[in-house]
Amino acid sequence: MATKKEEKGPSMIETFQEFKETKNIDRTTLVSVLEESFRNVIAKLFGSDENFDVIVNPDKGDFEIHRNRIVVADGEVADENKEISLTDAQKIAPDYEIGEEVSEDVDFRQFGRRAILNLRQTLASKILELEHDSLYNKYKEKVGKVVSGEVYQTWKREVLLVDDEGNELHLPKSEQIPNDNYRKGETVRAVVLRVDNENNNPRIILSRTSPMFLERLLEAEVPEIADGLITIRRVARMPGERAKVAVESYDDRIDPVGACVGVKGSRVHGIVRELCNENIDVINFSNNTQLFIQRALSPAKVSSITLDVENHKAEVYLQPEEVSLAIGRSGMNIKLASMLTEFTIDVFRVVDENEADEDIYLDEFSDEIDQWVIDAIKKLGLDTAKAVLNAPRDMIIEKADLEEETVDQMLNVLRAEFEQ
Repeated sequence: MATKKEEKGPSMIETFQEFKETKNIDRTTLVSVLEESFRNVIAKLFGSDENFDVIVNPDKGDFEIHRNRIVVADGEVADENKEISLTDAQKIAPDYEIGEEVSEDVDFRQFGRRAILNLRQTLASKILELEHDSLYNKYKEKVGKVVSGEVYQTWKREVLLVDDEGNELHLPKSEQIPNDNYRKGETVRAVVLRVDNENNNPRIILSRTSPMFLERLLEAEVPEIADGLITIRRVARMPGERAKVAVESYDDRIDPVGACVGVKGSRVHGIVRELCNENIDVINFSNNTQLFIQRALSPAKVSSITLDVENHKAEVYLQPEEVSLAIGRSGMNIKLASMLTEFTIDVFRVVDENEADEDIYLDEFSDEIDQWVIDAIKKLGLDTAKAVLNAPRDMIIEKADLEEETVDQMLNVLRAEFEQ
């Protein structure tokens, strides 16, 4: 048996080499795709690829295609693709006999530009599909992990980053810290929030506002967390402003809060800078809900707590001077405490009996203050005149969502009552 050798045209070699260095695709898969693509084109040209051998050699950057046909008697060729006459076979090698198999090299050039174009399109389509699958699987495994990317383009609604391999990463405006500023070429860190895959077109969504981002940053900075000696139980964030983190250690010898903060805050300094000066409060987690809520409201000191576990509500009672600390600037402290504990927290002011006689419930001012204003104030846990007067004016405006003029009018009415 003899084999006919013919040199492949340069256009076919270029077609092959264009795809052999494809990124993100392992060698075995690439060889399989290349072979399948060749077979698809052969099947269209000859009606079948069953009697063809396709050999792909990515190391050398070439390929071989052989067609195998059975020798039949002259005049009995029923399928020219699978059979060859004895006379034609003996032109290849004079010792061929009927029933033997003839193997010939196939020169793709003879099928013309259309066949080569068809092959290129098939290859491009299949390899693009494989690249998308590879990218999706790669980043699907990275969801919840921190990645770095270089800023490529900034738009109003999102920032486009590229990783080391040139893959596009999307950082939407809603996932950016309010004070973030991005310049083309700078490196940005974020957590992989999710990977969308609509129509097999992966879209990698990053986040810098997710609690997961703060968790991963803490894991990187605190060895005890990475080693499993300290566990992060809860994280609540108001991105770029303030965050509360509840940690726990199962080893009594380890102070989880101290380990996370570090000497003079050394372990959180870098994280604070990364998060645009976001203040980070670290507290001890507790399965005792009352104690956990008490710690979450730090730096305020709680006098007592009444729980409604079924509805996840808590009524917290504090001394007058502690109310503003519990609520915090713009209501931030109580919001974060509620997020961290997963309880709706209402703050109430503890009033001494003697002082209570001198205080007046807000409802008694309904003839001078609109009831809807009174109701808005009471939702803050401020139900007496002195409680309102002792609360920060800015906090009332922000948390009750009232106009400054409305709040000032109310305060004037309350002050006038006690001045009398």
